[in-house]
Amino acid sequence: MVKICGITNQPDADAAIAGGATAIGFNFYPRSPRYIAPEAAAAIASQPGIVRVGVFVNEDPSRVEQVARIAALHVAQLHGDETPAQYPAALVVWKAVRVSNGFHFSDYEQLPADALMLDGPAGELYGGSGKTFDWSIVVHTARRIILAGGLDAANVAQAVALGHPWGVDACSRIESAPGKKDHIKMNAFLQAARKALQL
Repeated sequence: MVKICGITNQPDADAAIAGGATAIGFNFYPRSPRYIAPEAAAAIASQPGIVRVGVFVNEDPSRVEQVARIAALHVAQLHGDETPAQYPAALVVWKAVRVSNGFHFSDYEQLPADALMLDGPAGELYGGSGKTFDWSIVVHTARRIILAGGLDAANVAQAVALGHPWGVDACSRIESAPGKKDHIKMNAFLQAARKALQL
């Protein structure tokens, strides 16, 4: 799985899909510089087979499900302090965990989510900070792991080699400005990621 996150416009979505992305992400966290309204996300077309992911932070489950209906989402990517009891029942959940000092993979491995996204430290941004972490902390596990945080064409192969993930996610390091993708950088990342994941 190769995901491009922070999509805010049709040309970027088209370029991501043409470059080989299998998932695109829309950020519905109002304080994010990549925030997009649900109605605007709904207007961005994709293709059959492309997974549409919504990024949420401490949002009420009913609101997550409402946004998912509006924006035709397949997955809710939860970046806040949500407990399993607060996961939206009607959606696939990818739970994001920020890796910082004191992180222990075993504390999160059993979360009841379809995938566990390991993200770099981002402070109040909840993603999109461009900061990496030590990918070697990922233990070999049967569950789906997505690596995020500071990935680009230059380091994604190393991240995959060390972390053995199911998927990878890129955002800030392939942008010309927050919410605006640099298509050359994005395509280079996509090609490197697909090669590393043997897609």
